Amino acid sequence: MAKKMSADPLRAHLVRLLDWEEAHAGFDKAVLGVPVELRGVQAAGFEHSSWQLLEHLRLAQKDLLDFCVNARYEHALTFPDDYWPRNPEPPSAEAWDVSVADFIADREKLKQLISDAGDLFAIVPTGKGQQTYLRAVLLVADHNAYHLGQLVALRRALGCWP
Repeated sequence: MAKKMSADPLRAHLVRLLDWEEAHAGFDKAVLGVPVELRGVQAAGFEHSSWQLLEHLRLAQKDLLDFCVNARYEHALTFPDDYWPRNPEPPSAEAWDVSVADFIADREKLKQLISDAGDLFAIVPTGKGQQTYLRAVLLVADHNAYHLGQLVALRRALGCWP
């Protein structure tokens, strides 16, 4: 099924950027097929497990989305403690699937925000300085790309990358 593209080229590009797979593996490919028994493993030379990377991606994206859409947003999370799970292993067998689903749902909400936002260059009301909606979306895309690269490298080290 073809994706609906915005008449605004910037908005269309930003929506595509959140699913980007033209320059690197996207989220869906990076998390698909990580064996259950390897989700909590920290490979030699890697600081985080696949679970920790997935949860960090989810938590950071959710916080940035909340920053953009919540009129009462307050930056209450402390870095790094509130953005990274301490335990390298998922707390349950279902936790991985829930985290993946939440990430995807929030990614879709970000795409909707891009389409619906009046002025992407407007300052986010709860932001400081020059924190625009465009900046927030680009920050999500950049942050996700960085950590997805780590996840792919970790999967290669664990021998579970396609």
